[in-house]
Amino acid sequence: MSKYLAYCFLYDAADDLRCDFEILTDEISSMIGFLRSLLGDTDCVAVPELVTDLCKINELMYHINPSLRTKTLVTEEELEWLVQKTSALQKSLGAQPSKDGAPTFYIPQGFTQAACSHVIRSKCKTLVRLLSRHHQQGNAVSEILFDFCNLYSGYFYFLALWFNKIHGIQECPFVSRAYGSSNMKN
Repeated sequence: MSKYLAYCFLYDAADDLRCDFEILTDEISSMIGFLRSLLGDTDCVAVPELVTDLCKINELMYHINPSLRTKTLVTEEELEWLVQKTSALQKSLGAQPSKDGAPTFYIPQGFTQAACSHVIRSKCKTLVRLLSRHHQQGNAVSEILFDFCNLYSGYFYFLALWFNKIHGIQECPFVSRAYGSSNMKN
């Protein structure tokens, strides 16, 4: 073990996913901070509270961080706040669900802030998968953690689309060859 230890749980057993969860929430939080640093005057004029919202979203991610090791520290009220923010973003886009009820998926690309938001979105899905694996190992996981992490992915998806919209970037819809309704077999 190194005398220059970066984090006290780095040498936990390989099958103990708590440290992996904490590292990933730290990475996501760092990416949210990076995204905040990329906000220009145009973004802040369009939605003045965006910087404040991202600060709160970032803070909530750090409250989620120790949840598997200690206790769940995020609340239903905070989840509802994020639900409202996500819904407002979706509505501002006029996003229409596809035939299966899910939002249309677009190729991750576009303006710098949109691309960063897509990276965060993807990392949040990895976080959900890590939570699921931890739960499948027989560990208790609060449902609110699944809700938050899934919702984070949705929030950053719509935020990416919003950034592209305000910067005049055309989205590229993605239609899966594998998951299209005509290709799905039971």
